[in-house]
Amino acid sequence: MVRVPSQSQDFSSKRHFHWTKKVGTDEDDEAPLSNTTQQDKKKDNNTKSTQQVSSIPTPKKKLQAVAVARLRTILTSFGKNRSSLQLGLGNRVVGTLFGHRRGHVHFAFQKDPNSPPAFLVELATPISGLVKEMASGLVRIALECDKEKELEQEKKSVTVKKLLEETMWRTYCNGKKCGFATRRECGAKEWRVLKAVEPISMGAGVLPVSTGDDDESGAADGELMYMRAKFERIVGSRDSEAFYMMNPDSNGTPELSIYLLRI
Repeated sequence: MVRVPSQSQDFSSKRHFHWTKKVGTDEDDEAPLSNTTQQDKKKDNNTKSTQQVSSIPTPKKKLQAVAVARLRTILTSFGKNRSSLQLGLGNRVVGTLFGHRRGHVHFAFQKDPNSPPAFLVELATPISGLVKEMASGLVRIALECDKEKELEQEKKSVTVKKLLEETMWRTYCNGKKCGFATRRECGAKEWRVLKAVEPISMGAGVLPVSTGDDDESGAADGELMYMRAKFERIVGSRDSEAFYMMNPDSNGTPELSIYLLRI
């Protein structure tokens, strides 16, 4: 009676010992497997996230692409408008006033003596009257044109003209109205005059009249008078510009000033 319970207890204790050891070893064996699977999953997730990040463009790349595109558009527009930029005026321009003694005044502004005129107008004022005004003192010539209404611009869907591209001007000389001025294209006669005075940087005089068939009307109007000087150009806005004749002998006050106004 005493042995039976001891054997049963022994047997049960052994069974319990082996069971606990088996369970412990199984858990120990399964634990690294679970850890390795979790690490593999983490590695897969990391590789996927890196691939996603590499596929998404970074802000720096976007900015570089935008900058390159803008540079290309600027270069193409510059190439297209190259000729118009060459005809533009700077801060210092060459001004030539010329006309026949009994004819009208022509006024041309050039970027340099060799370039075609960017602005050429014919005034209704006779050149003899302008010479008298200049002999008496300072001369201020104002050219005014009307600004086109915004509604008309929207209907025509045309961009605003540059001030130097306006065709019709009201003329005022020292506050007195002197008719109208008209913008002209530089023809053969005008270009011949500008080529004749090209070597002259500053001065006034008379050019001999040619006896060609195309200049019969010019010969009838008398000698061709001219005055040439450098002008300082000041742009107030897109609707106002001023040209002041640069004369070192006038003590800083220009003898001739021309104002362009769009009102």
